[in-house]
Amino acid sequence: MVVGVALQPVGHIFNYLSGGIDLKRGDRVIVETDSGTTFAVVQTEPCPASASIDPAALKPVLRVANESDLQVEEENRYREQQAMRLCVEGIRQRGLEMKLVNVSLTYDGRKAVFYFVAEKRIDFRNLVRDLANALRVRVEMQQIGARDETKATGGIGPCGRELCCSSWLRDFEAVTVKMAREQGLALNPTRLAGMCGRLKCCLRYEYATYVELKRGLPAAGKRVESVKGNGKVLRQNILKQTVLIQIDEEGGGVVEATLEDIVDKRAR
Repeated sequence: MVVGVALQPVGHIFNYLSGGIDLKRGDRVIVETDSGTTFAVVQTEPCPASASIDPAALKPVLRVANESDLQVEEENRYREQQAMRLCVEGIRQRGLEMKLVNVSLTYDGRKAVFYFVAEKRIDFRNLVRDLANALRVRVEMQQIGARDETKATGGIGPCGRELCCSSWLRDFEAVTVKMAREQGLALNPTRLAGMCGRLKCCLRYEYATYVELKRGLPAAGKRVESVKGNGKVLRQNILKQTVLIQIDEEGGGVVEATLEDIVDKRAR
């Protein structure tokens, strides 16, 4: 039986073997990762492995977190705060052009991963050495992007709701200007950018719907025949499934036509 767990809040879901443990969604568990033993939260309850999953390649869930494990986690959170203060001070003293975002300590406390953002390559070898000596742990520095930083810190979007990336969106997918253009949005960088400074993730939510709806409408600039007169399409109203047509006849003006009004629906 395979169970899906997340290592971080609203993080990517990884598959593990349930190991015969009765697990429910929301259970705190201990799992083994490439970075060491760590905490995880069950996101999908045990179910038979799909054809695309090789159970032999999966690691088993070690156990459900007990009181002793939760005590270790609380101690690790305190040590992470200390590590973060030391790192921030080290960055300031050395004048490094990097911003610390988060620190994560493995369950056994032997390894600390420091997540940071930077515009260019940073020589942090001396910083790593000093942190390792002060904390007595193995130190790993991991550079992350602007979207990952915003996901970790959270916030409120221009829509007035908690950011998608920090509340429910587990994985980032590519977002392009084409998606905004297909939806008829003004290409204004300040309106299209999210809190991370990149294109808003929500631009892709309705993209497929707009692409599908546009397939039945004549493109702007094409000539069509309609019961309201023949002319050139000026603009599409995708959601209403209508187009604005500049009538050829003198004084014809601009009319709004539905698909039913258009004689040659194949016009493009």
